[in-house]
Amino acid sequence: MRPENETFTSEEQMLVGSRRNFATKAAMVAGGVIFGATGEVEARVRSGGPIDLGALPSAWVQRQGPSRIYAYGKFLQRLNLRHVSPQQVVKAHARRKGSTWNSLPPANMWRPMARSLKVADMIARLLGQNVKNVTSAYRSPAYNRRCPGASKKSWHMRNYALDLQFGSSPYRVAQAARYLRNKGYFKGGVGRYKTFTHVDTRGENVDW
Repeated sequence: MRPENETFTSEEQMLVGSRRNFATKAAMVAGGVIFGATGEVEARVRSGGPIDLGALPSAWVQRQGPSRIYAYGKFLQRLNLRHVSPQQVVKAHARRKGSTWNSLPPANMWRPMARSLKVADMIARLLGQNVKNVTSAYRSPAYNRRCPGASKKSWHMRNYALDLQFGSSPYRVAQAARYLRNKGYFKGGVGRYKTFTHVDTRGENVDW
């Protein structure tokens, strides 16, 4: 685990060019203005519009019900995210392991995900990239049990956690997340894996 007050190495500084640029970017994120390595981020994900049910597995849509899917999509749309779309988030739930389908989170568990998605949006702005893929968000207990290596107390089951992919390596994404966390933008877990980065807003800082 990296000490919270440890300075960045030269390799880590390459994430944005220099420590000064990194700090400036973080401040601009907080203010809603951000510039990427090649100028202002032009490709932003539109959060408007309905969820495209046709792009989701029909068996999953039938199990969840269109009205429930649209309701969650509208909740996500109201977050006004700029670099991750409601469709990406909903799609992360439309998966199965063997015969066990995942599901959308219960309505009383929606709010924690709002905080985590806003952190994901901040990471995207800092990197100057859109979220490429949400590989995991909420996991039902039954689905979580089918996920190899998943903790029995996973924060995915509480709808606090996201597994994210960007154009940058998971190493750089994790460094961006930890930098924002060290600056006080959120408290939670940051985990680096081979193909994705885990971020959650559990309220306690944890690294792996």
